[in-house]
Amino acid sequence: MVSFVTPVVPLFVPGSRPERFDKADSSGADAVILDLEDAVAPGDKDRAREAVLANAATLKSAVVVRINAAGTPWHEADIDAVRRLDGVSVMLPKAEHPEDIADMARHMARSVSVIALVESAVGLANLPDILAMPNVVAVAFGSVDFSLDLGCAHDRLTLLAACNEIVWRSRAAGRAAPIDGVTTDLNSPEITEDDARHAMKMGFGGKMAIHPRQIEPIRNGFRPSDSDIAWARDIIGAASSGEVSLVKGEMVDRPVVERARQVLRRAALV
Repeated sequence: MVSFVTPVVPLFVPGSRPERFDKADSSGADAVILDLEDAVAPGDKDRAREAVLANAATLKSAVVVRINAAGTPWHEADIDAVRRLDGVSVMLPKAEHPEDIADMARHMARSVSVIALVESAVGLANLPDILAMPNVVAVAFGSVDFSLDLGCAHDRLTLLAACNEIVWRSRAAGRAAPIDGVTTDLNSPEITEDDARHAMKMGFGGKMAIHPRQIEPIRNGFRPSDSDIAWARDIIGAASSGEVSLVKGEMVDRPVVERARQVLRRAALV
């Protein structure tokens, strides 16, 4: 399996807007998702594909190409294009069947990291089989389309069970921490940051952004607070003796120490 580190803030940019690629590349995002799917009108698909082919290799950021879903008229042409790009990952939307991922891998004829975008009840039901595919390095949650598929509200409580399952199944399969879905509100950085903090607490490793103004709020949401960092340092200090001890009334044993180490690692990465 290809090594993969979950980007904390991957940013979508339409493949049909190459004039925005450099701006996305310098935005501070951890990865740029060049989108050939929802952000591109049917009549612009070919032009977008050519723009991605011409420009992807010039970007300094990690590049993910969201291709069109299996069964669409553009799917095979997208795979042919990505096959010609070295070092990019592929995001497969509407990921529902492991056979689609296997077919894509055969068509690619080389190893490629696949981020499976789960956007439906069928995709969630088949998640164990999807995660078992060797090219799948992580799952992303297409929460807006998932809500549409179920006919449910796009809110935390309604999506809680799906989010939990995506997180724990990703962990059980030994894959990278999953990527949370987008916040559609572009006017409130506070909402974006709060959504990101909620995703971090649930165990997601990152959250997709649809506009550069969401990058810093998402990063803030995933960044441990000063009090969390101070707590973690106190715990690590208390654990240096190797014995179970108390820190401000909290018992410090191995799971607590490992949690403190996770906080410090995240603080160094975000």
